[in-house]
Amino acid sequence: MTPFDMVPGAWVRLPAKPEWGLGQVQSADGPRVTVNFEQAGKQLIRVDNATLLVVDPPDSPS
Repeated sequence: MTPFDMVPGAWVRLPAKPEWGLGQVQSADGPRVTVNFEQAGKQLIRVDNATLLVVDPPDSPS
């Protein structure tokens, strides 16, 4: 995942912290991505040090 894949509004998961649940990207500035997670609130993630997986929106049909 590159920083350019992270756009505000994208839904993500952080595999290293599955207990944080689903998160929505709030902002992306280079390798720094701010994500609002269901169980952990707003977190600043450096995508050069951690992997965020883009997932389907919660109400999206499979």
